[in-house]
Amino acid sequence: MNALAATSRNFRQAARLLGLDSKLEKSLLIPFREIKVECTIPKDDGTLASFVGFRVQHDNARGPMKGGIRYHPEVDPDEVNALAQLMTWKTAVAAVPYGGAKGGIGCSPDELSRSELERLTRVFTQKIHDLIGTHTDIPAPDMGTNAQTMAWIFDEYSKFHGHSPAVVTGKPIDLGGSLGRDAATGRGVMYATEALLAEYGKSISGSTFVIQGFGNVGSWAAQLIHEKGGKVIALGDVTGSIRNMAGVDIPALMKHRNEGGHMKDFHGAEVIDSAELLVHECDVLIPCALGGVLSRENAPDVKAKFIIEAANHPTDPEADEILTKKGVIVLPDIYANSGGVIVSYFEWVQNIQGFMWDEEKVNMELHKYMNSAFQHLKAMCKTHDCNLRMGAFTLGVNRVARATLLRGWEA
Repeated sequence: MNALAATSRNFRQAARLLGLDSKLEKSLLIPFREIKVECTIPKDDGTLASFVGFRVQHDNARGPMKGGIRYHPEVDPDEVNALAQLMTWKTAVAAVPYGGAKGGIGCSPDELSRSELERLTRVFTQKIHDLIGTHTDIPAPDMGTNAQTMAWIFDEYSKFHGHSPAVVTGKPIDLGGSLGRDAATGRGVMYATEALLAEYGKSISGSTFVIQGFGNVGSWAAQLIHEKGGKVIALGDVTGSIRNMAGVDIPALMKHRNEGGHMKDFHGAEVIDSAELLVHECDVLIPCALGGVLSRENAPDVKAKFIIEAANHPTDPEADEILTKKGVIVLPDIYANSGGVIVSYFEWVQNIQGFMWDEEKVNMELHKYMNSAFQHLKAMCKTHDCNLRMGAFTLGVNRVARATLLRGWEA
């Protein structure tokens, strides 16, 4: 089942639990706007190359639309639609005043030079500048993009609309980015893990962890869990997977990675088959890479007691059902990885106010938002007698539905 079908299925299940009117249900599911543009740029060798860019603006009942822009060869309308819809529910679960959007360009960023990436980003911005904005739709980094990408968007957009730092989040600190934004998703994952384990009388300290993915989210989650006394026994990324049952030395692995080393060449652990990672014995499994990695094929072999969905849509619905029957507790992505959008909200607020916060305040506020969201999620689980995924979906969908009705948009 693709990401859009799975997301829509979860939405419909939540809508049934909430007893939503069929007309309202349909209006909440249909995107506000879908944008598709051609981006043609001169390459460094003088030839022309064309790429297709997408932006799906899903819902703005609760505020400006918000969502990342990813550069990846597999970017397509269905995936972008699914991720935009997930952002609508995620911002509602997190209780930040945003709707959902998502965008992307179908390209392989590793095959483009820095100057080609800049030209591509600026052309994409030129094509959509009148459809995004500080109070309309605020992009952010995602897979294949980073703070530099946001700096180019901010600069190109400002050529048309004047100085507008709040048009994107995840910017460099020197251009109005927020302290703590780089670590925000990984830190939010750590706070979410703490909250969930505490419900079962456990803590990060003394628990064992397996982390799939060692990009921004996975590496920060690993560092912060290690600092809290958690034992990360296995990790993996595109360069390989490793294991050390006594606990991987995360600071040493970070140093190895930052010096250009590959995961499989790290001397402090043994190499294992990457397929083994998701079914490895551990207390907590944290998928931080691509979607759909937990499927009906590998779900029966999962040995983790808890799964924290740091990636977007890592668990297929068929796998979800299998894991539920096995008694595995799954903390859903629309809550677990919401730290990034929460601190993006803080960045936007700082840009609008022209007043910057210190990192301690950012992290303290993030902790408050993550804990509050977890308590509200738990309350919905109790109200509707459902699992954590449906608790999160009913929480998010209910908040968006209420805003839609209050604004008189249900007709």
